[in-house]
Amino acid sequence: MIEAEGLARRYRKGPVVVEALKGVTFGIRKGEFVAIMGRSGSGKSTLLNILGLLDRPDSGSYRLQGVDLSRADDDEVSAARNRTIGFVFQQFHLLERVSALRNVMLPLLYSEENADAGAARAERALQTVELSHRAQHVPSELSGGEQQRVAIARALINDPALILADEPTGNLDAESSAGILDILRRLADAGRTIVLVTHDRDVAARADRLLVLEDGRITADDTIPSSSRRRPADVV
Repeated sequence: MIEAEGLARRYRKGPVVVEALKGVTFGIRKGEFVAIMGRSGSGKSTLLNILGLLDRPDSGSYRLQGVDLSRADDDEVSAARNRTIGFVFQQFHLLERVSALRNVMLPLLYSEENADAGAARAERALQTVELSHRAQHVPSELSGGEQQRVAIARALINDPALILADEPTGNLDAESSAGILDILRRLADAGRTIVLVTHDRDVAARADRLLVLEDGRITADDTIPSSSRRRPADVV
């Protein structure tokens, strides 16, 4: 699914050049659930932005489903991002005045698909996150965990092969976090690739594999044995 080789990214802050990534190399298989951990400033967000095609490396290559997108033009990058990637963030980014169903349908806004077909797809996505019974509720009527489920359903609406989740449980209590992690675990078990950035080791323990970033470099790449992975009840 993902092949990253020698990824480097530098930013200039006034006269200072900050090396956010320093030759990062790794691969992720289809259907793998990978957690990325690291201190603030370690390069996690920069790496996730490159994986999500929101940023480009200064050097190195990034292949997604076998296609090198490091030097692709903007149209190719945009098409690949919309077709292949779903995003889940710590902040839910829901429109407050429209229903959960309409929020899930937002990525279809410029689609040529008719409204009934789009609504049916959104309903199926809400079923996947076990929230179809709240489809007509607006965000203020939903708990934090329910709002994050809506955000995950929205990320699923275009049937992406890759889900990128940036601190998706950061604003949630333990019980709600466990429910979100259970959904991500099921999505991975069903064949979707999940890459999750977190600072919480209990959250990372639900993944198949843990990458640790330090000062722009991968310092650990560990497989988490299935017998050691935390279940939802463990996280609670």
